[in-house]
Amino acid sequence: MSRMLAALSDQTLELGPARSAGPEGNWRFAMDTDHVAWLVLDRPGKSVNTIDRSVIEELAGHVERIAERRPTALVIRSAKPSGFAAGADIQQFAGASTAEISAMLEEAHRVLDRLSQLPMRTIAVIHGHCLGAGLELALACDRRIAVPDASLGFPEVMLGLHPGLGGTYRATAIADPLEAMTMMLTGKPATAKKAKVVGLVDAVVEERHVRAAVQAAIRGELEPAGGSFKAQAFSLRPARALMASQMRRKAADKAPKAHYPAPYRLIDLWEEHGGNAKAMQAAEVRSFAELIETETAQNLVRVFFLREAMRGLKQGSSAISRVHVVGAGAMGGDIAAWAAREGFHVTLGDVANEPIGRAMKAATKMLTATLKDPLKIRDALDRLTPDPHGLGIRQADLVIEAAPERIDLKRTIYAAIEPQLKTGALLATNTSALPLEDLAEGLADPSRLVGLHFFNPVSRMQLVEIVRHDRISAETLRRATAFAVKLSRLPAPVSSAPGFLVNRALTPYMAEALIMVDEGIPKERIDRIAESFGMPMGPVELADQVGLDIALEVSASLRQRLDVPFPDSPAWLEKLVAEKKLGRKTGSGLYEYDSDGKPKKQRVEASPEDAKSDPDLLDRMILPMLNAVVACLREGVVEREDIADGAMIFGTGFAPFRGGPIHYARHRGIDEITAKLRALAEKHGPRFTPDAGWDRLKG
Repeated sequence: MSRMLAALSDQTLELGPARSAGPEGNWRFAMDTDHVAWLVLDRPGKSVNTIDRSVIEELAGHVERIAERRPTALVIRSAKPSGFAAGADIQQFAGASTAEISAMLEEAHRVLDRLSQLPMRTIAVIHGHCLGAGLELALACDRRIAVPDASLGFPEVMLGLHPGLGGTYRATAIADPLEAMTMMLTGKPATAKKAKVVGLVDAVVEERHVRAAVQAAIRGELEPAGGSFKAQAFSLRPARALMASQMRRKAADKAPKAHYPAPYRLIDLWEEHGGNAKAMQAAEVRSFAELIETETAQNLVRVFFLREAMRGLKQGSSAISRVHVVGAGAMGGDIAAWAAREGFHVTLGDVANEPIGRAMKAATKMLTATLKDPLKIRDALDRLTPDPHGLGIRQADLVIEAAPERIDLKRTIYAAIEPQLKTGALLATNTSALPLEDLAEGLADPSRLVGLHFFNPVSRMQLVEIVRHDRISAETLRRATAFAVKLSRLPAPVSSAPGFLVNRALTPYMAEALIMVDEGIPKERIDRIAESFGMPMGPVELADQVGLDIALEVSASLRQRLDVPFPDSPAWLEKLVAEKKLGRKTGSGLYEYDSDGKPKKQRVEASPEDAKSDPDLLDRMILPMLNAVVACLREGVVEREDIADGAMIFGTGFAPFRGGPIHYARHRGIDEITAKLRALAEKHGPRFTPDAGWDRLKG
């Protein structure tokens, strides 16, 4: 059956005579009756094409054969339904020296240069994902035809790199150079329509019209869209220098040069060599080979593989297509909207109609911002149904409870829901702190209760903690994990313990910052020091973002349930909560907020130099977080170091370029960190006492 479905999906792609051609390694090659060569990338045993050394070496042989046979034209495309190619196989660079990487890149450049110099028309046909090295391969062709579902981009900056197979100079010469630079600097992909506007592709056609578009390109009727006018304008260095200075300022707002050198290297390349393709090509190879050996790139590549490892926790299908969400508050509404966005049929219930109305309005806003395509927005909204009477419960494969954090309320909800659940349906809770063992009491079948702890905002935070308890079934865990991956989220399996993993580690980080505020240290300075370390948001602002009431509640819960010293919350914090100054959601908390929800911060001189003048400030925030992660590993709350690192990166934004808290600790040195914790404990109290789990990390 699976082979038949694969064959049917393959039939939807126009592959010319290569459809019936046997594979020659990673490629299929055939000539049609019009003497047009079709070269189709189809890596055996893989659902997605990637570009590695074997692909390039085989391409070299095919290019030479084509040069000898002199066909009328050459068409290059992919046989994979998933897309053209997802980029370079980054594993091929593991352990290689700068010289070895340079040699690999130079050989690949020679092959793509040879392709670009073929005397016949060369045409890339693009569908699905066309990223990184895949897009660079397409750019070496004369013309690019995209189908509407194509997504083109240069994600290398996410790995601490820039394009390395000619993308820096081909993209800026072929397309609008400013748009091409923006794509490379941000890593954000472009739709087929946008790619046509900026000049990356020359035509966008439906799949059924691909053969006709190819024939038009061969006849010379498909003129390059190109950004040649702007490319000519920016061939002069003074023009590039002006724009380069603006690019550096924008880059500094998002990615400090000390931590993320790749964007600045790319800007330098374009400013210095943008008018000279050969010089820029040579500089690109040198720069890429040097960047890939930097600590930032090594750690960001590690983060890439952490993401893949977390996705790899999925085993089989979740067998979930219909979801019912109980509770239309901020979290419940967002969970429902995101599930609808990802293709699930969702019903959303609440005890009152007003929260459902607000949730539907917020869903429309989120879907519009993330999907952009009116048809996709309409389809997602069609899958999201207001359900004040809970009629969707009986049809749901999964019911997610997202009610307020009161155990009696949740148990009451379960008592009403469980008799309505169909055979095989799962019951999930989005609790962020309550013990699942307690929530399971009174259930007729506790084996199907699971924690699905999402993070706010659901549309941006990739992590979902999959929380187990002592009576959960293995099948429930498996299906919940598969559901999270199908939801385009990253699952982190954790046990039911105070705060689970992420809140357990994040709370002492925020708590210590509030103690510093109590000591009179300016909150802006505290936040800037944390941000200089690489955190996406300082702990004071984060407390406001979470909600001071929630932060106070979680701190109290951990203080009560953990068998370790935990700091008392300042009295003034309790006063703010009593006055309903809860942070961003009320417009006032530790900071005041403007109409756009942005904090009004005083200008305080703060930089990485602060940590040098008072190194305790940074360590007082970061080391308790690390200490808590180590405790979670020792206690079995999380079982693997890589999952712990991934959860903290994707759940808290822990500085990705540092590779995760445990990776950072190992790099810095376990002995150094434990010595620092002991010194802080002597100075500030037992809350800094090193956890016993540090000794295990030395083994």
